[in-house]
Amino acid sequence: MRLLRLWPDESHFDFMRFRRVTFPLSAVMSVVTLVLFLTVGLNFGIDFKGGTLVELQAKAGHTADVAEIRHTANGFGFGETEVQELGGQGQVLVRFPLQPGEQGQTAVMQKAHAAFDAGYDFRRTETVGPRVSGELVQSGTVGVVLSVLAVLLYLWFRFERELALGAIVGTLHDIVLTVGVFIITRIEFNMTSIAAILTIVGYSLNETVVVFDRTRELMRRYKTIPVVELLNLSINSTMSRTVMTSLSTTLSLVALVLFGGEAIKGFAVVMLCGVVICTYSAIFVSTPALIYIGLRLSGSKASHREAGVPQAAE
Repeated sequence: MRLLRLWPDESHFDFMRFRRVTFPLSAVMSVVTLVLFLTVGLNFGIDFKGGTLVELQAKAGHTADVAEIRHTANGFGFGETEVQELGGQGQVLVRFPLQPGEQGQTAVMQKAHAAFDAGYDFRRTETVGPRVSGELVQSGTVGVVLSVLAVLLYLWFRFERELALGAIVGTLHDIVLTVGVFIITRIEFNMTSIAAILTIVGYSLNETVVVFDRTRELMRRYKTIPVVELLNLSINSTMSRTVMTSLSTTLSLVALVLFGGEAIKGFAVVMLCGVVICTYSAIFVSTPALIYIGLRLSGSKASHREAGVPQAAE
């Protein structure tokens, strides 16, 4: 019985020839993401902003009118209210801004029940105060920063200097572009989003380590091969595994996006984009970065010249 091969074992595809396009493209996308982060910002959820979240379900014989709900809720006088339809099955999510005073959120719920009880069932209600939201922001930020620093520290000790720098470039690239997905799609950024980012960091680390382990192995085996040829060989020899891992993960995430429901749809969409970003990064960002960083083999200087790596002055 023949095994299924999604990528030929003996492939010789020249991935590095795309580096002059993919590397600047990734740099531009990263800069644009940083600019959008500073200007547009993330769509913070109730976990971080505080306030009251109410999920409404239209009763039998009624339809969910998002425009009417928004108009009614804004008329409460509690500030700009966010209204979002969920799944087109009469489900509506209403987010009321954080209100001052101990009785602020109670007043919100009283007016909401008075206005919507006739046509809607209250399926879920969440209230987060300013102290709790502030603590969540602080703990979430500290957790992400410490986790990323731990990963970068691991990469630094895991590989030689050039390989470690290339892996760090790829990991930071993946984090930045994942944040860009949140900004562009306006998916709510909450505590679940923190879990998505940390999961993507782990996936990025896994993809990069597999390719760079093979690169290091080939560096010890071939001393005079040009750097570009060595990197192409590293990617081609691990491509079958990369395709299988990415495809199986993608199929699982697509199923979650389509059938997982609104509760985890945002998480699944971000993870799906993250898998694509990490796979792309391991091939077209982290590995080409080694050329620009100046990866050197112990062979002849001709190999460096062919790879486009500048030689040190003698």
